Amino acid sequence: MTAETARDFEALERQAALIMSVLIGAGCEAVAPAILQPADVFLDVVGEDLRARTYVFNDPEGHELCLRPDLTVPACRLYLQRHPDAGIAARYCYNGSVFRFQPTGADAARPNEFRQAGFELIGETDAEAAETEALVLVAKAIAAAGSFPYRIRMGDLGLFKALLADLEMPERGRQRLRAQFWRPEAFRAALARLTAVSPGSLAGLPADLMGALDPADPAAAEALVARYLQSAGIAPIGARSLGEITAGLLAAVEDSHAEPIPAASAAAIESYLKIAGPAPAARAALERSIAPAGPRSAAAVAAFARRLDLLAAAGIDTGALAFSAEFGRTLEYYTGFVFDVVAPGLGERTPIAGGGRYDNLLRAVGATSDVPAVGSAIHTERLLSVVHGAAR
Repeated sequence: MTAETARDFEALERQAALIMSVLIGAGCEAVAPAILQPADVFLDVVGEDLRARTYVFNDPEGHELCLRPDLTVPACRLYLQRHPDAGIAARYCYNGSVFRFQPTGADAARPNEFRQAGFELIGETDAEAAETEALVLVAKAIAAAGSFPYRIRMGDLGLFKALLADLEMPERGRQRLRAQFWRPEAFRAALARLTAVSPGSLAGLPADLMGALDPADPAAAEALVARYLQSAGIAPIGARSLGEITAGLLAAVEDSHAEPIPAASAAAIESYLKIAGPAPAARAALERSIAPAGPRSAAAVAAFARRLDLLAAAGIDTGALAFSAEFGRTLEYYTGFVFDVVAPGLGERTPIAGGGRYDNLLRAVGATSDVPAVGSAIHTERLLSVVHGAAR
């Protein structure tokens, strides 16, 4: 270790100690979840983007393991090990390494191994109060590390879920749009297919292959897809298996013959996805155009409004919060309020912190029912670089 590397490590540890003191002071228990995790748990819940970047391997006994690509899932598994019935609230904080393959090459901003300091608030029943506390805690932790300008971006995946439940459409369309929401391009393609007046629209997909696929015979369809990919010299995309690719194509075939989504409902979805801007203006737009869609939408917009009021009461300048209905469509375990923190010089693709609500995740990793939870993680090496840059 060079003298410069040693100084950087010491600075990172001092910063982490400051952050952890804020989190422990807020009642979080410091924990150290295992680095090695069962791969199937992660691959089922983290979403396609992170799944493709997870280091997966087999141990000598054939068990499929992974190096943890985040600390939220390991913290949830630790919670369930301690509280199998998920019957109590718990607050955890942590500081440790996570591992993610960088497909465009590792660099200082996106290394394959980096450190996260963060927290999880599990079992808190007042959703908006817990979300407010999470964002305030992140702001306090960052302030403890140093002073510099930054922006907070936010979204709310619960708004889309509520709107989708209220709009008139066939149940298949609702299920397909909910499943595709995490992949914006695939979502828009599915919305176009499901809204088509004339069934049979499969624009952008190979007509010869799509015409031969039979949803009633998935095994034969998979064999056809395998031959097509091989003959076209196409390698499987990311971490999607042949079965997953085939399932997506079969779903597109079924979409093309499904009862269409009413044009008014499709227009309402498109209108919602365009809402973006300062949070108070977004609140007004949501109250004007989304809340009237139905009782679930009205309740979701009311929760959004209450959260903004609580944030303002806690000292957060809500006028500086940037809302986008499109924001947060990456990690598939998020279910509601989501946010990240962006610093000048690093750019929007390189946030220094992020987090949100994930009420379904505990069930996905072993709980018998959903458990309310919200958390956040700070990329401490990015934070340190920004603090050092501001000090120069």
